[in-house]
This record gives sequence, C-alpha cells and structure tokens, in this order.
Amino acid sequence: MPDTYDIAILGSGPGGYVAAIRAAQLGLSVAIVERERLGGICLNWGCIPTKALLRTSEIYHYMTHADAYGLSVEKPGFDLAKIVDRSRKVAATLNGGVKGLMKKNKVTVVDGIGTLTGKGKISVDKGGQKTEVVAKNIIVATGARARELPFAKSDGDRIWTYRHAMTPSEMPTNLLVIGSGAIGCEFASFYSDMGAKVTIVEMLPRILPVEDHEVSAFVQKAFEKQGMAILPGHGVEKLDVKPGRSVTATIKLPDGKTEAREFSHVIVAVGIVPNTENIGLEALGVKTERGHIATDPHCRTSVDGIWAIGDVTGAPWLAHKASHEGIIAVEAIAGKHPHAMDVANIPGCTYSRPQVASVGLTEAKAKEQGLDIKVGKFPFIGNGKAIALGEAEGFVKTVFDAKTGELLGAHMVGAEVTELIEGYTVAKQLETTEADLMETIFPHPTLSEMMHESVLGAYGRALHI
Repeated sequence: MPDTYDIAILGSGPGGYVAAIRAAQLGLSVAIVERERLGGICLNWGCIPTKALLRTSEIYHYMTHADAYGLSVEKPGFDLAKIVDRSRKVAATLNGGVKGLMKKNKVTVVDGIGTLTGKGKISVDKGGQKTEVVAKNIIVATGARARELPFAKSDGDRIWTYRHAMTPSEMPTNLLVIGSGAIGCEFASFYSDMGAKVTIVEMLPRILPVEDHEVSAFVQKAFEKQGMAILPGHGVEKLDVKPGRSVTATIKLPDGKTEAREFSHVIVAVGIVPNTENIGLEALGVKTERGHIATDPHCRTSVDGIWAIGDVTGAPWLAHKASHEGIIAVEAIAGKHPHAMDVANIPGCTYSRPQVASVGLTEAKAKEQGLDIKVGKFPFIGNGKAIALGEAEGFVKTVFDAKTGELLGAHMVGAEVTELIEGYTVAKQLETTEADLMETIFPHPTLSEMMHESVLGAYGRALHI
C-alpha cells in the first residue's frame, strides 16, 4: 500500500514547491510530483535564465557606450556559447537550491508524469514504471507552455519559442518577434542590445497592451530610438521557412493589405496554453474555463479535495502569483483562514530596456470604472540619482481616488523600476492613502524619491519639476 499524505502537489514550479514548503512548515505530510526538473518552467526555462541573459545584454550595452561614462573599451565582443552557458548554470544553481529545500523540509519528491486517477489519487509513470501517490488533498500546479501559431510551428532552427530563444546556437541577424507582451519585449531587448536588427509585430493597437497607455507609448519610442521596428496593429499570416537560411513572413497591414519580409529567425511570443490536458481532470469532473481550471478565491476547484494554483488557473500568468496562491491553498487546507487573492495587488514586471513595472489600475481603467481620480507623474530627468547613473529617461505615474486618497495604481518605466514597484505594492496591500505616502521619508539620493514626487505631483505639490 502506498503512503498517504496530507497534501500531494502535481508540479514543482514556483507555485508547487512553495506550497510544499508551506505545508511542511504547518506540520503536514506532503509529496510533490514532477515530470522534469524541480522549479518548473520559471526557474529552469523562464524567469531566472532570461534575467541572466538580460543582465549580459545590459552589461554589453554599457560596454558599447562606455565613452558616455568617461571610460574606454576596445572592440567589445561576446561569446554566444558562454552567454548561454552562464544562463544555464544560473538555472542549474537554483534547481539545486530547490532540491535542497525539499530535503530540508522533508518533502517527498516523486519523479515522473502524474495523472489524477481518482479522489485523492495520482498515478505516476516514470519510464513505464508506475507508482501511486495517495493524499487527502491534491493541488494541481501543472503550469503552462508557449502557445504556437498553427501556421508557424517551432522548429528550433528558424522559428523559436522562448526555450529556443534562451539557448541559441547562433545569433540572429534580422529577428522577427511576434507578440509584444513581457516575453516578446524582453527577448527583443536582449537580441537588439546584442546587435540583431529586431522587428516586433503586435496585432493590438499598441505594444505591452496590458500596461498604461503612456508607458506603452514611451517603450515604443525607446525601442525605435534603439533601432527596432515596431509594428502595432499588424499581424503575421504566414511563415515560409528556408531551413538553415531564412524565414519569409507574410505580414498583414492595418489597411488589410499584406507584404512579405525576410528574417533570419522568428520568435513566437503570443501567450501560453495551460497544461490541463491528459492529467485526469475530465474524468473527475473538475470544471475548466477556456482550458484553465476554475477556482474560488482560495484556490478550490469544483471537486472537493482538489485545488489548483498558478498559470493553470488563468491570468495573470506570473510566478509570484502562483507562489502566493500556493500559500493560500495550503493554509486553507490547514484551516488557517487565509486572505483571498486580490488580483489588484499583484505587481507586473517587464525586464526590457527600459524596464516596466506596474500594480493596480491604469489611468484608463480607473476612468472606465467611473472613478474620480488624481494622477501624478514625475520624470527620471528630475531625479539626481537617475542623472548620475546616466539613466535619465523614464517616469513614475501614480493614480489616486480623488475622494478617499486611496492608491489605485502605479506605473513605472525606466531603469530599475522592477525593484521599485514593491514599494507601491506594499502601500496598496496596507491600504495606504496619499497622506501616508506624502509623510513618508524617502532617502536621498535614490531613484525611490521619484515615487514620492509622483505622489506629491498628483496633488500639485511636486518639488523638483
């Protein structure tokens, strides 16, 4: 007879492994089933290794612009194989770290492909050898995979998904990026800074469509200044591949006409598909909506004893959302009455150059809801630290409820804003008002002073513009 656990978790990404740790902290017995590597896509093939690549391109950008800092660098260059190797080593280090955390917290790790076979049962297949994991509660954390275009199946040669783009065998010369969400813009930034000619095609009227309109417009201008071609309102209808040579893309223009353009490589970054197929959901009657598992605010599914977290449950598809949902689910199982997930307090970050970060409502969304708002905006050029860093392009924007002073949203674009956004996220979580933020002392000289100035600006009190 197999051991029976309090909780079994299907998938070990940032939702699954964090849930396992929290369960162990609460004294629950827990097993985690993983078909590939501990840490899931984020750690092994997503968030972490891409940031390693972007760090490389950032340093290379500074090397090629050393003169602006009074420095000289002769003939800067790079070794693509070493760049990729560093990224993979970073991922491997963290994978090893997760293994250590599982051991430390006495979490049973079961390798293999897991399938729900009944209430509280997971069948695990490893190379044809099957075992069974039995648990009082099961958390589904199977994540998602890259969405592919029906006419543009990835081949790893000319047409790439994010996995191919992270481990290139050659540097693109003329790159087409289809899709301008966070993934598309990050890879566009990396390859542009490394010397590739980059074109971004986006079907919607603007790039980074979930961000504030002003942020999207700023990023487009910055990308174009860097030499990228940005084509919002365009679509790709067909890709003709010449193996080992090039790709001809048939691009649909806003007026309905089409034109053919040739590229060395194509990255498809048009969203994700949840991993809900073939894991036993249908047989158990677990409700799904457009492929995603339907859950209540505490991550319960429609079937008692089965919970779901992370990308498999729907937008926003973010690692930190998955981790927090993992904690909510486990604490609910343990009877701890956790607070429900508040999507309005989930920050989003894009690690392109310039960086983008936001939390809460955009100005447009606040107006759509009929709210009376006050908006503050402060430019990087007004901040001493930004000027000293040579990073004087960007801005911080805050949106407040004019009646209550509630911070409704914050939107940033520029250097290191992905590190700054958490200040506003904490403020939203604590239901901070404009008065609280105005009375807060921000250290000088720091980029964070712009956060203060933006708040002051919303009420006509900005000091340095």
